[in-house]
Amino acid sequence: MELRDFFQECPKVALGFSGGVDSAYLLYAALDHGAQVRPYFIKTAFQPQFELEDARRLCAQLGVELTVVELDVLQVPGVAENPPDRCYHCKRALFGRLRQQAQADGYTVLIDGTNASDDAGDRPGMRALGELSVRSPLRECGITKAQVRALSKEAGLFTWDKPAYACLATRVPTGEAITPETLRKV
Repeated sequence: MELRDFFQECPKVALGFSGGVDSAYLLYAALDHGAQVRPYFIKTAFQPQFELEDARRLCAQLGVELTVVELDVLQVPGVAENPPDRCYHCKRALFGRLRQQAQADGYTVLIDGTNASDDAGDRPGMRALGELSVRSPLRECGITKAQVRALSKEAGLFTWDKPAYACLATRVPTGEAITPETLRKV
């Protein structure tokens, strides 16, 4: 399957949008293939402000309105305690909240920027995406991270060479509670 085919099959989509390389290209591709796409950025304590600024900048570049949804991830059971499966609980809460907002806005298909290079065995959050029926067009179409970067550069997206960014929670040792104070230190 090619992205063009995906967006013909799913012409109206809500996008979990981080402003990173993958979701930025996916937003561009959806628009390029004529899809009605609404990008949603989830603002949490785990992302620095520059991520939201990049997301806004890219949406402005593409002429799309960004919807910002807030979620207090430290109140989500299984997140602040920082167990080994924290990413699963966090991703489930994030995309559960996104799905709720997207459905309220009239979108039934929710997509994310997971690509074909992402290893499901190394990404516990991918299980949550499957449970919530989140589609991953880049992965489904076999598009790798290197291809996303090349296609992004070709499209003139400033995100094409943006460094990979890990959420702040990954900088806290497993088992150590995550608090606002802990996050300020990392």
